[in-house]
Amino acid sequence: MDIQKINQIFADTAYVRMGGRPEERKCAEYLAGLCAEFGGKAELQAFPVWLGDIREAKLYADGVEVPCKGYMIAGNAELEAPFYYLANTDAYSLSLCKGKIVMIDGYMGYWRYQDILANGAVGFITYDGHVNYADRDIDQRELRPHVAKGNKLPGVNINAKDAVKLVENETKTVKIVLQQDEWEGKSHNVVLDIPGEIDEWIVLTAHYDSTSLSTGAYDNMSGSIGILAMAEHFMTVPHRRGIRMILCGSEERGLLGAKAWVRDFPELAEKCVLNVNLDMIGSIMGKFHACVTGEEKLVSYIEYFAAEQGFGIGVKQGVYSSDSSPMADAGIPAISFARLAANNTGTIHNRYDTLKLMKAEHMVKDIAFIQSFTERMANAVQIPVKREIPDNMKERLDEYLGRKRPKEA
Repeated sequence: MDIQKINQIFADTAYVRMGGRPEERKCAEYLAGLCAEFGGKAELQAFPVWLGDIREAKLYADGVEVPCKGYMIAGNAELEAPFYYLANTDAYSLSLCKGKIVMIDGYMGYWRYQDILANGAVGFITYDGHVNYADRDIDQRELRPHVAKGNKLPGVNINAKDAVKLVENETKTVKIVLQQDEWEGKSHNVVLDIPGEIDEWIVLTAHYDSTSLSTGAYDNMSGSIGILAMAEHFMTVPHRRGIRMILCGSEERGLLGAKAWVRDFPELAEKCVLNVNLDMIGSIMGKFHACVTGEEKLVSYIEYFAAEQGFGIGVKQGVYSSDSSPMADAGIPAISFARLAANNTGTIHNRYDTLKLMKAEHMVKDIAFIQSFTERMANAVQIPVKREIPDNMKERLDEYLGRKRPKEA
């Protein structure tokens, strides 16, 4: 795949592609069409996702309306209660949530939600954006079903500038109005199988959806282009192991596409000996990383291989917040490759994630290295990676996937 084609794909997909929405389906069909151009027959595999169409979302602070967006799948409510900013998460601070609408810093993750729910909160507020940015954008967030577990509190998201004002003004009472229609929709994985000489498979993954404010060039059309380029290559050369390409839908909504694939196709997952995942490559700025959710020996192997190739890289064992995690959780050793820029040169999940962050020449170099490594694995007489997940990585997966509380949570 040349520079011109890479830039064309970026341009063709420069729109918001939220999981389960028509724009995501449009992109899935486009990506399948690209596979057809190089002789591949990709399949769109549907899986269910919960959606919410917000009819009304309002927040009032001491009677004054504050711009907000309602949390999708957080039910319907009209609720007024004392305002409480949860700055600390010790037991005493949490005990003050009772009967209040609670504002937290950052995302409403699994354990924070369980904490405020257990301590009697009646609603919640989150915020995003930046106090020093000119925009007043607000992300469309959702109360994920695996977080709520049927216990829904109404919630809204606001801009950071307004969050600061709520605390600065010593807000006493807030009111949330949230009305929405909740329904079950569909998202899609784009899957292409390229058989090899034996019935073992290397599964290549990248997500193609975006968040509500982002056209997602960096996060993660870049990774999707990388996977497409590798699939195109393997269509033309012999290889010992099969290559299974999965462009995952609804990753930004909780890795739903990868989770659906390992759930729905366990017999296929059992034959996968390695997962190579791409999530944010080819940026102008940033350090190239590999995160291995597998045996420690693979870290050294990649370091040696990169040195042999003359390719700069940092490698660690860990759990990466991407589609590699459900793959590893299903027992498939996983590697996530990424070129990670600093926040002030490569921010994501907002309007600034555009083609301006990307450099096609860097895309070509990153893809070439990942492809060379993957080809080595695909053609190994015996794949050197054990098909098992070490205990320390299982523990990290338990924490990341919400089955075990991390110490810092």
